[in-house]
Amino acid sequence: MNLLLSKVGRKMHEKGAAGACLAALQRISRKASHKWEFDLIFPHEVRTHARRSLPCDLGQINERTLTYIESNRHPAGGIGSFSYTNGGPALLYASAYAALTLHLCGKMGAIPASEKREWANFILSYQCEDGIFRDRRLDCPLAEKCDWWGWRHMTLHALMALRALDARASKPFLQIAPFARKGKMQDWLEARDWKRDPTDVSSEIQNLGTFLQYARDFQDAGWCEVVLEEMFDWLDRKQDAKTGLWGDRFDTPAKLASGVQTGYHLWMLYFYDQRPVCHVDRVIDSCLKTQNKFGGFGLPPNTGACEDIDTIDPLVRLSLRTNYRREDVQECLKRSLSWVLFHQNTDGGWVFRRRQAFEYGHRLMRSEKQESAMFASWFRTLSLAHLSQILPQRLISPYPWQFLDCPGHQFWKG
Repeated sequence: MNLLLSKVGRKMHEKGAAGACLAALQRISRKASHKWEFDLIFPHEVRTHARRSLPCDLGQINERTLTYIESNRHPAGGIGSFSYTNGGPALLYASAYAALTLHLCGKMGAIPASEKREWANFILSYQCEDGIFRDRRLDCPLAEKCDWWGWRHMTLHALMALRALDARASKPFLQIAPFARKGKMQDWLEARDWKRDPTDVSSEIQNLGTFLQYARDFQDAGWCEVVLEEMFDWLDRKQDAKTGLWGDRFDTPAKLASGVQTGYHLWMLYFYDQRPVCHVDRVIDSCLKTQNKFGGFGLPPNTGACEDIDTIDPLVRLSLRTNYRREDVQECLKRSLSWVLFHQNTDGGWVFRRRQAFEYGHRLMRSEKQESAMFASWFRTLSLAHLSQILPQRLISPYPWQFLDCPGHQFWKG
């Protein structure tokens, strides 16, 4: 298994995270006789935790999470300065994750307005003249090339964090200017390499679509509405009617999981604009099929924070709009709740993937095996926020979550 994981690390720079993981998962599925089973990695602890984790007290869980977030603060660097893991350097990504988690947990209101302005100015200091946010500590070829991490991905997170701090980015995104020409969006979408790595393509579309939505709603760029309509119309036409997904083929568990992960990035744009999602029943069918026997979503037993929220988010939002397979969805999400809770450490932080180190794009955003990190702590908490919108109080206690009203990942529109 260690050999396989090292190969995944090398392939990430060649194919992107999603492409590398898909290749690895396909290799695992072809060698099923080797039986990479969860019990070989985690003995019996996940089952023991599942029996003890419900019902969950969100108040206690979130207080522990916020204690961990605070442990990563760099006081000498100002109010907005945070490290990605304990003892690491201050990074813009970490600052954004801290702001998003504090806002989600309803704690941003306790911060004085002057400190929020200071924090927002800290984030704004990373915005370049082309509108993109760049943290030069993370400078590497991957940051310019990919969209599942890097500058454009970072910009999306910075925009959400600014909104959490009651601020906004004023510099326009030069990347979106060429799309004002009619037909440019359709040509651009057609030119994407959907066969090689559809999840990376969908991240690219999500980043661009979010810039368009943000420019329309927060920078008075009304022309973006027409471009977004062109984008949605193209996506509607290309969505597979049998599965509700985008991509080439979905005839293996790995490709189906990749298809759902691809869909997540695109559905977020739909949900924010309250655009009807086509083939809702088939989307729900596809999402349900990706759950493994331990409650996570995807082929490997120790699924990560991304794979899990990629299915939890659309299942929650769509199930609140239709009664289709409501009982199946409820049971699926109940099992996923236990699985998500399994990833909180005793220090209050969360891991991306149990029993496995995780390097998120750059060595400065690496967490060792069983080490808490800021990205996982935010994304796992966001999963809990979504689950609490639909699961009964006998499983998960009420909590006054504070969602955002801007595009990205953390908005909520009923």
